[in-house]
Amino acid sequence: MTDVPQIYLASSSPRRQELLLQMGVLFQVVTQNVDEVSRADESPENFVIRLALEKAQYGLRQTDNNIPVLGSDTAVVIDNTILGKPQNHQHAIEMLMQLSGRTHQVMTGVVLVNQQQTLSAVSISEVTFSELERGICENYWRTGEPSDKAGAYAVQGKGAVFIKNINGSYSGVMGLPVFETAQLLKQFNINLL
Repeated sequence: MTDVPQIYLASSSPRRQELLLQMGVLFQVVTQNVDEVSRADESPENFVIRLALEKAQYGLRQTDNNIPVLGSDTAVVIDNTILGKPQNHQHAIEMLMQLSGRTHQVMTGVVLVNQQQTLSAVSISEVTFSELERGICENYWRTGEPSDKAGAYAVQGKGAVFIKNINGSYSGVMGLPVFETAQLLKQFNINLL
């Protein structure tokens, strides 16, 4: 972006960028390098907040001013187990079949930091999948969409055909809950829209 940013975004996710643009926030992407592995006995909610915080703090170290840095992380959770990004084709199919005909949670942690303060929020949504046949999961894999998505699907893409119901934040399932993010930005006196 050409204007002076209101925030830095510690994410290269096009979906998060799109949602910030929708909110009217001027941002600049900063690099982040965080190991996205859960710790023993770490709850899914704590996991997404910790990763969002680590991303934001890493991004803050890349800047030399006091512009806030936004970090976010999303996890798909079923049976209290975090489904990350699929490791390969077989893993993606297993994930999708595990979600088939069931309700799972999508948790997105959002953290906004600068040199003086750290604010955080978590969005938890329930997503119900229709019954899936292995063949449609195979077809979906061939689109390329699930390969880098938590839970092996994208709500804003072709994966939407699997979703019977969402109870919660659509944008949170995409990867950046707009309402919660807006609340954090307001506390940093950042104008929206």
